[in-house]
Amino acid sequence: MVSRILGVGLAILAIGLLFVWGAGKGWFGSHEGPGEIAGKRLSDARVTARSEADRAAGTALGARPKQVLFGDLHVHTTFSFDAFMFSLPMGGGEGAHPPADACDFARHCSGLDFWSINDHAFSITQRHWRETIDSIRQCNEVAGDPSNPDVVAYLGWEWTQVGTRPENHYGHKNVVLQHLDDARIPTRPIAALRSVNLPAPSLGLGVAALAVGGRMHDLAYYFAERTGRALCDPDTPVRDLPLECLEAAATPAELFRKLDDWGHSSLVIPHGTTWGFYTPPGSSWDKQLAGSMHDPDRQRLIEVYSGHGDSEVYRDFRAVRFDEAGQPECPPPTDDYLPTCWRAGEIIRERCLAAGESDGECDERATTARAHAAAAGVAPHLTVPGSRPEEWLDAGQCLDCNQPSFNYRPASSAQYIAGLGNFDPEAADAKPRRFRLGFMASSDTHFARAGTGYKEIHRRGMTDAQDIAGDNEGLALLTGGGSEEPVPVSRPFDVDAPGFNVFEMERQTSFLGTGGLIAVHAAGRDRDAIWDAMQRREVYGTSGPRMLLWFDLLNPPGSRGQTIPMGGEAEMSDAPVFQVRAVGSFQQKPGCPEDTLAALGEERMEHLCKGECYFPDDERRPITRIEIVRIRPQTAPGQEMGTRIDDPWRVITCEADPVGCVATVLDPEFATLGQDVLYYARAYEAEKPAINAGNLRCTRDDAGRCTGVDLCDGSEGDGDCLAPHAPRAWSSPIYLDFAALPETTEAP
Repeated sequence: MVSRILGVGLAILAIGLLFVWGAGKGWFGSHEGPGEIAGKRLSDARVTARSEADRAAGTALGARPKQVLFGDLHVHTTFSFDAFMFSLPMGGGEGAHPPADACDFARHCSGLDFWSINDHAFSITQRHWRETIDSIRQCNEVAGDPSNPDVVAYLGWEWTQVGTRPENHYGHKNVVLQHLDDARIPTRPIAALRSVNLPAPSLGLGVAALAVGGRMHDLAYYFAERTGRALCDPDTPVRDLPLECLEAAATPAELFRKLDDWGHSSLVIPHGTTWGFYTPPGSSWDKQLAGSMHDPDRQRLIEVYSGHGDSEVYRDFRAVRFDEAGQPECPPPTDDYLPTCWRAGEIIRERCLAAGESDGECDERATTARAHAAAAGVAPHLTVPGSRPEEWLDAGQCLDCNQPSFNYRPASSAQYIAGLGNFDPEAADAKPRRFRLGFMASSDTHFARAGTGYKEIHRRGMTDAQDIAGDNEGLALLTGGGSEEPVPVSRPFDVDAPGFNVFEMERQTSFLGTGGLIAVHAAGRDRDAIWDAMQRREVYGTSGPRMLLWFDLLNPPGSRGQTIPMGGEAEMSDAPVFQVRAVGSFQQKPGCPEDTLAALGEERMEHLCKGECYFPDDERRPITRIEIVRIRPQTAPGQEMGTRIDDPWRVITCEADPVGCVATVLDPEFATLGQDVLYYARAYEAEKPAINAGNLRCTRDDAGRCTGVDLCDGSEGDGDCLAPHAPRAWSSPIYLDFAALPETTEAP
């Protein structure tokens, strides 16, 4: 009898375990599909009115007759792993946001002219890749006449490389493809090598899925689809690889080589270059200018701003320094920068003294804590057990930057990259190799909301910010976080330890904004015209609003009255003369246009657009000032970058005129500098409130030191965490190569 009861009990237990195991394997979940595009083509009248309004504004300032078109080339859907995690209801997520949502949002909510899909390659299965292709094609089919579409949708992915140390870190790059037919797109996206499978503990995930239900079952299915994917053989020609393998490239050189093997027209756009959230301290872009690590034909643009903050400016602070043996050391604080490793020592010292230890003992523990934190890569906070986000104050942040990215890495900023020179011995007799990149911006949305920066509203959903107040089980699931008791000693951290739990999710939430836009000066609004503008770097970026910007070289040699626009280059010896024109963006009316409601219906409009769309009034916001930045790239190895960047070089104060602002600038020093120089313009609108513009919202003492922070964490009454901010636009640089005048000889 006992044995029978025991047998029945074991059978029930086995069935229960099988049930839990099956739930972890996704038995009760559903495939994350591409969704259905609900919206219809915009009316010809609406498309024409939008273009004509910008054309008229440019004509009023004497600008060139090309169209100004706005887009977003950094859009994630819930095909991406992190976007899927953000969508979970247990973390306050909104549910699925598939590719169809991105198409409808770009067309009817944000009113973009073009956009691209850029889900993380490592999480795209072959099934999802085909669904992505089909969805992008459908988005373009809705757009109508290919020569005059309302919206152009590009296909692409994100190459998401994250190194654990400066020497193996190359960062994130978006790959955007020009064409959509099968003959001119890769069979599969190309991932970074370290990102292969997404491991899922079947029993643990099964328990969570059964406890929560709903979308947690879909998460288990999502994991199961990606389990056991084999890496493609790197030595096999790309067209001979098995359909289902994961094609990977460990470095930019390998990525470019694989793209060359495919042979299709594509752009590779670096982004997030200064994001210390995932970039190891000490990282710089010097190594990416060596040899095949850079492809000037594909790597034409760089993202200087996104919803994760600004990556433009250079500063001379460093999160860590390195001794002669290459070991990281913690630099002391300065008036404008507090290294996170230094703050780690202060936290341990405070705890040590509170525990009654001697000053000498606490000094030793602080020194050890600084060393542990300096060696911890992106996770110095994990060397201080039980630390709270508020304890780190403003450590690691660029204090005089405008909407900086979190834990700023200045040696990977756009200005630093633009100023680099490569002086490899084999190229000693040639000019130094340099980057020549156009400046653009995009959103990096993980909610399929392409072009979110049209209104500063709805922090949750219009930015990537996650609410961290209270018990957020979803965030804990994503980060692997947990509480522990604070102790007065630090601990080392293995920088090669993987996992989302190494990232400072809580503090970064205060640095996430609505994101930017790329603008192009194009000869038409079709796919090829937009692509041609990007290829010639005739692009600029904005922090979200649709400001109009022109920046031209007026006197290129042999031009016969023709000018060179932003992104161009020239060889000259005379003093260059530039003209910059800027027009403010339209004021926004509340709500959405009637045709958005008619196209999407009330329920979808509320879910997708959150009831607020790009809805311009007739009034433009004033431009308050324009700044010109001048950079003199390195002419010899080891030259300090800070001495070569003039920011700002010129400042033009503008009258509050809705027509815009025009200025002409001459550089009489160019001939005497005797070297290559690049210039770009930065325009500012009048201040207005913006989400997270205050970042950590420090309370400061009389000496300016941060004594407390007010994190934007979603707590009751925190709202959208608005603060005053002046929207910006960045032109692409104009690159001038110095042409020495020929030597003259006196007549006999």
